[in-house]
Amino acid sequence: MAYTRRGTPPADALKALWRERKLSLAPMDLSGVWRFREALPILPAGAEAVTLREGNTPIYRLPRCAKSAGVDALFAKHQGMNPTGSFKDTGMTTALSMALVKGFHWVGCASTGNTSASMAAYASHAGMRALVLIPEGKIAWGKLSQSLDYAASTCQLKTDFDGCVRVLAEVIRRFPLYLLNSVNPYRLEGQKTTAYEMMEQLGWEPPDHVIVPGGNLGNSSALGKGFREMLAMELIGRLPKLSIIQAAGANPLVRSMREFAGERIEPVRAETRATAIRIGNPASWKKAVAVLRESGGACLDVSEEEIGVAKAEVGADGVGCEPASAVTLAGLKKLVRSGFVKRGDSVVLVLTGHCLKDPEYTMDFHRDRAAGDASLRKPPVLLDADAAAVIELLNRMES
Repeated sequence: MAYTRRGTPPADALKALWRERKLSLAPMDLSGVWRFREALPILPAGAEAVTLREGNTPIYRLPRCAKSAGVDALFAKHQGMNPTGSFKDTGMTTALSMALVKGFHWVGCASTGNTSASMAAYASHAGMRALVLIPEGKIAWGKLSQSLDYAASTCQLKTDFDGCVRVLAEVIRRFPLYLLNSVNPYRLEGQKTTAYEMMEQLGWEPPDHVIVPGGNLGNSSALGKGFREMLAMELIGRLPKLSIIQAAGANPLVRSMREFAGERIEPVRAETRATAIRIGNPASWKKAVAVLRESGGACLDVSEEEIGVAKAEVGADGVGCEPASAVTLAGLKKLVRSGFVKRGDSVVLVLTGHCLKDPEYTMDFHRDRAAGDASLRKPPVLLDADAAAVIELLNRMES
C-alpha cells in the first residue's frame, strides 16, 4: 500500500506500517531506505528501485568510549555496515533509481572514496556506466579498490577534491552524464532515512545529541531534514541537538561559524588523514548552518592526534570505524569538557564508514607512524614459532 506525502497516514499508523514491513520479503521492504518510502519522493508507477538492501544498520552501545568521553551511556549508529561500507549507500539507492527513471546511461561523481565506491556498485547493479573522478594520491586504497572492482571508469586527476568537482561540472555541461554528488537532492532524500531508522531503533525517543562528521556536509543536512520532517509528522516530540565535527586541517564550516556567524564560507586547503572529510569547499554548507541553528547543535574541529586516539578507542569497543567517523568521539570529548554535553545526556555518534575502508591508517597508528596515544597501540609482535615464547608474552601482559 503506497501513500503520497499529502495523504500520509497518522504517526502511529506509519510506525506500525514500517514495523510490519520488516517481516516482508519484497525487495523494496528489505531495503532500510525504501521501507520508509512514504517519506520519500514517489517513483513513477511501475518503476523499480535500484537496491542492495541498504540501511538496516545497527546501533551499538560503546561502554569504553562512554567512560573515556565522560558520559553515562553512548551509542553509535554504524552506517559503515551498509553494503559498500559507508553511509553513501542510503542516498545512492534513491539517486541512482531516479537516474534510471530519467533515462541516463552514464552517472558520475567526484569523490574522496566512499561516494565513488557506492555509486560504482549501484550503477553496475542497475546495468549503467559510471565515471569516477578522484584526487591523485589522496584516497584510501580500500576505497579506490572498490570502484575498480565494481567496474567504474576511474580517473585520478592531478588536483584535490574541489578540483575534481570543477572538472566534473564541465564534463556534465558537455556530456549526458547524471551527477551523483551530494548536491543531488535525491541523495539527501535517501540519507535522511538514517534518522528515521535511528528513531525507530530508539523507540521514537530522540536522544539529546546526535554527532556527525563534517566533510561535504550533505549527510548532516540530510539527517537534519529527516528529524525536522519527523517532528512535523508528529513521529517525534522534539529535535535532538545535531552537532558537526570537522578535522582541524579541513574545517571550513568551523571557521565560517566562528568568524562569519555562518553567513559565508571561505574555502581552505584541506589536509587531514581522515580522507573522507578532506574537503575544503563543502557544497552543502548553507544547509548545514541551517541545521545547526535549528537544532541548537555545536560545530568544532579536532586534531589529527585526537582523531587517532578516538579511532583506536572505538576499535577497542569492538566496533571499529574509518578515521573520519572517529571525529565524532573526539568531538564529544570536547563537548563534554565545555559543558555543552552533560554526563547524563543521551548521545548517538553517527559512524559513517567501515574500519576496513582505510586499513593503512590503522596499521600506521599501531606501528607508531600516525599521531596518537602510544598506550593505545597494539602492534603485531614477532616471536619464534614456539608455544613457550607465546606463553611468556601472555605472562608479561598479565603482570
